[in-house]
Amino acid sequence: MQKTNHSVVEDVFALVSAGLFVAFGVFLFQSQDLMVGGAAGLALLGTYAFEMNFGLLFFLINLPFYALAWTQISKRFTINTFISVTTVSVLTEQIPAFVDISHVNPFFAAVFGGILIGVGMLIMFRHSSSLGGIGIMAFYLQQRFNLRAGYFQLTVDTLILSCALMFIAWHLVLISILAAFCLNMVISLNHRPERYSPAKPDGHTEINSAANAVSDSDTVSASRAFSAPEEEHVEDMLDGDLHPQNG
Repeated sequence: MQKTNHSVVEDVFALVSAGLFVAFGVFLFQSQDLMVGGAAGLALLGTYAFEMNFGLLFFLINLPFYALAWTQISKRFTINTFISVTTVSVLTEQIPAFVDISHVNPFFAAVFGGILIGVGMLIMFRHSSSLGGIGIMAFYLQQRFNLRAGYFQLTVDTLILSCALMFIAWHLVLISILAAFCLNMVISLNHRPERYSPAKPDGHTEINSAANAVSDSDTVSASRAFSAPEEEHVEDMLDGDLHPQNG
């Protein structure tokens, strides 16, 4: 896939737009006590355990990971991720002042909220950004210690869901899995760089087909969809100078 260089204005507008998508998805989840994985899931859990709002917790949880991203991934990726996280943190606290939902079906909130967050993450990926947190740590552990990022994220998300059972009803945890499935489908079906690659000579067709087949066969289950999309597509995001091993 040809690398696209976005201007600063394009990056900022896209990341603020993406933050609005994610923030409204989180707003829907909060309205029905649904959960999500990764740093956002930790922040949601924290709202039950501490007298702190989601936006502040989400911002604080991500702070330690910026240093890791700055030194191990790239400066541009770190700055863009900071913009994304800050936007989500601020907007999740401001949306209730503009939107008042008297009733929403939990299944609709799960499906629509998952899709909104998925679209927001997709925009972030296109602009060399992420929601930070666990995804950054998983990427670092895989690069540094060859620990599969998917396994690490699955473990963390399983712990988050297990802890969620102490605060929310079990059927809401199951509905949250539906939300995660919708989120994962948005990213899996749309963040596929090989589908948008320039046409290759005939000699490369079989090689590309085999590579795509291997990629498709490695699709993860919906149970790890909470934050695993970041691991599956992070190498596509960190193209060129954004990949730690490519300088």
